[in-house]
Amino acid sequence: MKAIQVSFIALLMTGLNACNTKTDITAEGTFRYDLEFLKARDSVIVLKSNDGNGQVIVSPKYQAKVFTSTAEGLSGKSFGWINYKTFLAKQPDAHMNAYGGEDRLWLGPEGGRFSLFFKPGTKMEFDNWHTPPAIDNQSWGLVSTTDKKVSLVNNTQMQNYAGTELTIKLQRDIEILEPEVIKQLLNIELGTTIKSVGFSTTNTIINSGNNAWDKIGGAPCLWNLDMFTPSPKTVIVVPYQEGVAGKIATTDYFGEIAKDRIAYKNGALLFKADGKSRGKLGIPPNRAKNITGSYDDVSQVLTITLFDLDSKADYLNQEWKPDTEPFTGDAVNAYNDGPLANGTQMGPFYEIESVSPAAFLKPGEQLSHKHSVFHFTGEKPELNKIALKTLGISLNDITTTFK
Repeated sequence: MKAIQVSFIALLMTGLNACNTKTDITAEGTFRYDLEFLKARDSVIVLKSNDGNGQVIVSPKYQAKVFTSTAEGLSGKSFGWINYKTFLAKQPDAHMNAYGGEDRLWLGPEGGRFSLFFKPGTKMEFDNWHTPPAIDNQSWGLVSTTDKKVSLVNNTQMQNYAGTELTIKLQRDIEILEPEVIKQLLNIELGTTIKSVGFSTTNTIINSGNNAWDKIGGAPCLWNLDMFTPSPKTVIVVPYQEGVAGKIATTDYFGEIAKDRIAYKNGALLFKADGKSRGKLGIPPNRAKNITGSYDDVSQVLTITLFDLDSKADYLNQEWKPDTEPFTGDAVNAYNDGPLANGTQMGPFYEIESVSPAAFLKPGEQLSHKHSVFHFTGEKPELNKIALKTLGISLNDITTTFK
């Protein structure tokens, strides 16, 4: 009997020690931490895959954002970047309330003669820059929800820089994707060690006013921005069309990006995304492809985004210059956060972005832009196969570029 008691105690202690070595799922960086943080502030909606490992958090209160996702349930890594300090602010920010979000809907153009962020006649500088409420701090209405899909809506009005009044209805349909669908969309196989999560957003803008949106009075566009947490070894990968006339990329949105932070290799633009140097780049529609991604060699996370692209359409120029040609903008953007001149910093985070063409719509007409996000974790050889199939470049080429 004594031997049995000793064995039982030893087994119990082994179990306790095993529990103590598990990941603390209440720690910052886990999906559960972000879920509990957001649940304290909003009636968030959690979409789940059939096995429960893939999960996605959607928020009606915070502008229909997909705040974050995970591929391994509550204890898994939280993939989206959330700006916790903004939720604690006592007063709304007059320019932008940066809550973060793995996929947030934005409207363009940000600058130019048809800007939605500057009042007519004002100088295009930060003091006069204000985000439209519908994509800044307004709640959205919940239309319907299931375990797999949610639909949200917002009706709004705004005036552009040209003085045109826009009456707009926005709708977001967000759906979690099962592994079989992910495989079909990306034309890939998922190895035995791979954990994955994917979701699609269908973003729709409707002209609910009485006047047409055209090249004279201006037109808005839809803009998906995906915000992620950087690491010292994160690299954004933007494939582009080779053998096409014209520049590959605009690399001087916020001053020219340092040469040791960008590289061109195997038909892809590589951009160091460590959150330590502010820079933005864009690819014009005739050079862009409908896929981008990133790889974090610290946590071994491969991220892929897939989106609608029309190489012959008019895309809006987002530059803060009212005299620029308004319909010569980029279709794909990437951003790495870093300190401002005064030493302050919003993040760190990095962004992968896709934009719709200009929404030249008559009253009652609509334009939709689909944007999907996928994350993969697992053994490097299997991740490498996915990277080669989707981005056309190996993990070795990605990870050795900026050493």
